[in-house]
Amino acid sequence: MPDEKSSRARGVDRVIDIFRQLHIARQPMPVRSLIQATGAPRSSVYELVSLLSEAGLVEQDQDGNVFFGREMHYYGADYMAHNDLIRRAHQLMVELVAQHGETVQLCMLEGNKYTVVLSESSNAHPFKITSDIGVRVPIPWTATGRLLLSHWSDSAILDLIPEQDYRLAGGQVLDKQAFLDDVHRAGHQGYCLTEGLSESFTCCMAAPVCSRHGQAVAAVCFMVSRDTSPERRKMLLDELILAGQKLSNFA
Repeated sequence: MPDEKSSRARGVDRVIDIFRQLHIARQPMPVRSLIQATGAPRSSVYELVSLLSEAGLVEQDQDGNVFFGREMHYYGADYMAHNDLIRRAHQLMVELVAQHGETVQLCMLEGNKYTVVLSESSNAHPFKITSDIGVRVPIPWTATGRLLLSHWSDSAILDLIPEQDYRLAGGQVLDKQAFLDDVHRAGHQGYCLTEGLSESFTCCMAAPVCSRHGQAVAAVCFMVSRDTSPERRKMLLDELILAGQKLSNFA
C-alpha cells in the first residue's frame, strides 16, 4: 500500500510538472521535449498525456504537440468569476486601459518572485510594455516588488530574495541597502515608481492593494514609456492609487 500511494504521488507530481513546463514554454511542446524537461520516464509521460487528453486538460495538434486543453480555460474562467479581487480588478483594469491607453497589470508575490496575475493593453498603443502572465520575475526588478515587501522586515527580505535576483537584466547589480531603502520608502509614501530596471525604456509605477490589516497583498501598476511627461505621470499615478484603494475592499 505505501508503494501504491508513493506511485500516485509521483504521478500527481509529474502532472504538475507537465503543466509547469507547458506554461514556461507558452506554446505546444513535442512529447519528447516534455520528457526531457520533466526528467520523467518516457512511458509515464506518454501515459499521462493520453489520460490528460481524454480529460480535456491538454490537447494534441496534428503533429502530436501538446498544449493546454479547453477544460483548463473553463477552470480559469471559474476562478476569475469566483475570486472577488481578480474579477473586480479585471473590470477596473479594462476601464483604465480604455481611458488612458496604457498597459495596466495586477501583480502578486509567488514564493521568492512576483508574477503578473492580470494584464490589459490597448490595441491602439504604438507599442506594448508588458510581462507575460504567470511568469515568475525577480522581486527587485520593478516598483511592484518593492511595494509587495513594504511590510516585511529587512532580515526577512534578505532571507527571501536569492543573491542572483539583485542582478538586473542589463547586468547592473543592485545595492541591497539601497533596495531596502526603496522598499521602506514605497511603504511610507503608499506608491512606488522605478525607471529602467527590467527594461531600459520603461517606467513602472505601482500602487498597493491592501488587506484589512493594511498589508500589501497585490499591486496594480502602469507600465509606460520613460519619456512620459511629468504631468501625465502624476495623473496616472493618482489613478493607480485610487484603483488600489477601490480594490483593497476586496483583498
